[in-house]
Amino acid sequence: MLTIENASILLGPELEHIERGYIRIDSGAIVDAGPGKSGGSGKRLDAGGFLVIPGFINAHTHVADSIGKDIAAGKRLDARVHPVFGAKKTILEKSAAAHLQVFVRSSAVSMLQKGITAFADFREGGPQGVRLLKDAVAGLPIKCVVLGRADHYSDPSGTEGLPPQAIAKAREVLKIADGLGISGANENTDTALAQYGEMAAGKIVAIHAAESKEAAEFSMQHTGRSEVERIIGHLKPDIVVHATNATDSDISLVAGRAGVVVCPRANGVLGAGLPRVAEMMRRGCQIAIGTDNVMLNSPDMFRELDYLWKASHAAGEFIEPRELIKMATVNAARMLGLDSGSIEAGKAADLVVIDTKHADLYPVHDPYAAVVHRAGPGSVAAVMVNGRFAIPGVFQ
Repeated sequence: MLTIENASILLGPELEHIERGYIRIDSGAIVDAGPGKSGGSGKRLDAGGFLVIPGFINAHTHVADSIGKDIAAGKRLDARVHPVFGAKKTILEKSAAAHLQVFVRSSAVSMLQKGITAFADFREGGPQGVRLLKDAVAGLPIKCVVLGRADHYSDPSGTEGLPPQAIAKAREVLKIADGLGISGANENTDTALAQYGEMAAGKIVAIHAAESKEAAEFSMQHTGRSEVERIIGHLKPDIVVHATNATDSDISLVAGRAGVVVCPRANGVLGAGLPRVAEMMRRGCQIAIGTDNVMLNSPDMFRELDYLWKASHAAGEFIEPRELIKMATVNAARMLGLDSGSIEAGKAADLVVIDTKHADLYPVHDPYAAVVHRAGPGSVAAVMVNGRFAIPGVFQ
């Protein structure tokens, strides 16, 4: 039994700020947390002067692409990351598996250092790609939700279904992955989308959608419907990634049917726009946040929160900092089926300890704003995953 005491805490699913409280941990899980002091036996850690928050959950990444950091910088979306003819395809095809593993593992370590205790990855390369990712992070104290792919692409205006080899590959992926991470509706027929959805029943199904204006226009020109319409109608996914250029009707269609993972910095780098998060919230969407492709961005949730908060405000929409932190913790855990994301009894003890005396934060008058736009890797004092310190920091 371990008790963290005298800490400032963002408590429970609503991230209620407690000035001074405790967290009791046993066998990797939180058994009790609240204001004041806790009785009971076991080891105690004095966390006075620190803020304890749930570990960040990076809800969308492409970590293997970290081998191509900033290649084709300045190019737009398709030129850099299109699955058929983008620069990333060439990079991945020409890179040895052993080299990819090194960069995947490096990115995972980088995430831990920045307070990310879990991440979800779209992993190309079929079953071999899934195994590569799992092998790369094996032994690291970070949780990985692996969403694999069959790597089959077709004309969306067609009617044909998946060929036998693609079906076989998708089924093999589903045996070893947590679900499917599909490129997009523009690379699949309606029939193929429906087949993927049926095959993956009981597992997570996620897909990119409405990331760029070009993608939205392509869908309308070739199918007469938006990407979101086709996806919701045929694939019926659990998660839609990006929705940066989703229309009001698209957003309403997703609300209540699928979660949305936004990736603001990646959209900014690619010139794809800014996701309308405030509008998504008004229409009832559940929203999480991802740092997306490591080829484009460092996997840093602090920078993601900061960028989204300020860019949204500059665009005329103010989002409460507490809501943004929920997107990076509570919402993401629900969307990905993780047993973490909040500090409450029964949840995994995945925690980030932030030094409130750090020069960039002190004095802290608003803990939510401090986390969103002042905290950073330098103010992370320790990181815990499943009740053990992945980065002991000040507690070693």
